[in-house]
This record gives sequence, C-alpha cells and structure tokens, in this order.
Amino acid sequence: MSTIVAKIQIYANQEEQKALSDVMDWYSKACNFVSSDIFLTKELKQKKLHQALYSTIREEYGLGSQMACSVLIATIARYKSAKSNGHDWSRIEFKRPECDLVWNRDYSLNGKLFSVNTLEGRKKLRYQTKGMKKYFDGTWKFGTAKLVNKFNKWFLHIPMTKNFPELEESSVCNVVGVDLGINFLATSYDSKGNTQFFDGRKVKAKRGQYKATRKELQMCQTPSARKRIREMGQRENRYVTDVNHQVTKALVSQHPEGTLFVLEDLTGIRNATEKVKVRSRYVSVSWAFFQFRQMLEYKAKMNGQKVVLVSPKHTSQTCPKCGHVHRGNRDKKNHKFTCRNCDYQSNDDRIGAMNLHRLGINHLSKTEVVEQVSTI
Repeated sequence: MSTIVAKIQIYANQEEQKALSDVMDWYSKACNFVSSDIFLTKELKQKKLHQALYSTIREEYGLGSQMACSVLIATIARYKSAKSNGHDWSRIEFKRPECDLVWNRDYSLNGKLFSVNTLEGRKKLRYQTKGMKKYFDGTWKFGTAKLVNKFNKWFLHIPMTKNFPELEESSVCNVVGVDLGINFLATSYDSKGNTQFFDGRKVKAKRGQYKATRKELQMCQTPSARKRIREMGQRENRYVTDVNHQVTKALVSQHPEGTLFVLEDLTGIRNATEKVKVRSRYVSVSWAFFQFRQMLEYKAKMNGQKVVLVSPKHTSQTCPKCGHVHRGNRDKKNHKFTCRNCDYQSNDDRIGAMNLHRLGINHLSKTEVVEQVSTI
C-alpha cells in the first residue's frame, strides 16, 4: 500500500474564503487551548482529555464534533512527536492557522465540487483537475486532509492511498545502481551497460548563493532580515523538493516495469560531518538524500519497480573489473577512478553506480533473475 499527498487547489469567492479563514483560525486557537492544558497536566491520553476539554472546545470555539476530536488528536500528536524526537518538555504553540478535515465527515466529493465544513456550514468549492485526474478514478482512498492557504491560494493536502502489487524479486528484469552525490545528484548504471548522469553543479551553485545571502542577512539581526531568512529557507526547501521530484521521476520513467533500483543505505550520513571541511559541510551533507529515497521508493512501487538498500562500504573504492579495493583508486579532487591493480579508469561516480549494480545482482543471487548482464 502506498500513500502520497495530493495537493489539490480549490477555488473560493470572497465570502467562502472568509469562512475558510475563520475555521482555520478557530481550529488553531482550540489547539493552543488544548496545548496549554497538556503542558500543565502532562496528560496525553485522548480519552481523559476528551472528557475534560471536549465540551469547552465545542462551546467556546464553535467547532463541530469531528473537528473537536481532530483538535485533540492533532495536539496530542504534536507533543508525542516532540517527545519521541528528544525535545525537552515545553509548551507547543500553533502559530499558523490550520485545520484538519476528516474524509466524509468534514469534507467530501460531490461530482465536480468539494464540500468543505466551516463554522457557517458546508461550502461547495470547485477544484483544479489538471494533473490530478488519476486521483479521482475511484481507485484511491482519501485520508484526513489539511486545509492550506499559500500565496493567496487555497489547497486541500490530501493523503491518497492505493494498493500496488509488490515486485517479486524473481521477476526482476533490470538492475539499476544509483549513486547519489553533489556534483552529480544521481548517476545510474543499468543491466544494459547504460550510464546516465544527473548534473548537480547548477543546483550546488544556487544553494551556494542561498548560503551567502543567508550569511549576510544573519549579520543584520533585524526582524525583516529574520523574516527574509525564513522565507528563503522555505524557498530553498521547495527548490530541493522539486529537483528530487524531477530526478526520481526521470529514473522511474526511463526504466521498464520489473526494474530493481539499488541505493546506498545513507542512514547516519549527517554523523560524518567531522570528516568534511567546515566550509564544505553545507553542500556535502545537507542534501535531502532521505527525501530522494522516499520519492524513488513510492514512484517505483507505483510503476511496478522496487528499491533496495545496500551497504555503502567501499562502493567508490572498489574496481568493478578486478575487484581490487584501495582508497587510492579514487581521485576525489578530479572525480576520477584509476585501479592500481588493472589500470581500469572511469568517472568515480560511475564506478559507484557500477558497484551498486553489482551489489544488486548479488542481492538477487538467491532468486531467478530474468535478465542479467555483466557490470562492464
């Protein structure tokens, strides 16, 4: 089963926009009310909080029964998340207006209109179908949506769930090693011996500009500078997400159903910062590799493909031709690999992708692979 968040734009007139704004505002106020109680009592059991606060939420904040329950659930979840992430116990504030809408309770779909619950009753709103038609073919299950207002536009962020068959490893017909990096965001090597490079130098340069501008603003220490830093951070996050979407979409679409993608397990990569020069840490360890992996996993599953993780140990130091392993085989500065044993030469990122392809073949050694080609 795969779940992705579809961002559906909805259209509202001035009166409807006010109704949407009001319900988001009062929902956030109710969350802060519950948050204050949790902070004082340290009570995180929904049943007890429901008994103590439900009536007040309904009466003082004007929310419906389902929204009142959603307020409790959302606030408890925020505290539990902070606790599991090791944060000290402190009062959590809901600073931005927000609202959770439960499917078939707070919102539903009636033909070409979304029916959204507000403090003034249901509002029937048109929505954007371009690029989103696949989610309305009756095979996707709608989850609890978030009502979002961004750039004066209104959206429903809806978790969409659908069952996709898991690719059996005995049915794999193509293995693709994918090496992730900075100068090349991704380098792939498949069972036909094809190599593809996804250039990351423009991305690296743009993020360098973000970093330099952020440093200048931090020196100002003014409210407007801090606001610009926050906005810049959000802009950079959107840019990184878009780049990861483009690369993962290209990888999935360029390979057939039955493809096995092999990635390095980069868990704990941020702990390697002490091995990287301070001036290089930002670009070296801050790229969203985990996000890339998540995107590739769900897109591959939807396309009848699969992702496996393997150990990154020696993938850039091993000769794919003779198997010789030596740190000196790789020239990081010039991005070149030269085997000290057999003199085989190639781009170092390509070598990483080739070794990942080989590890993918080894991973399938216990199953029957339909097509298997040499790694050279």
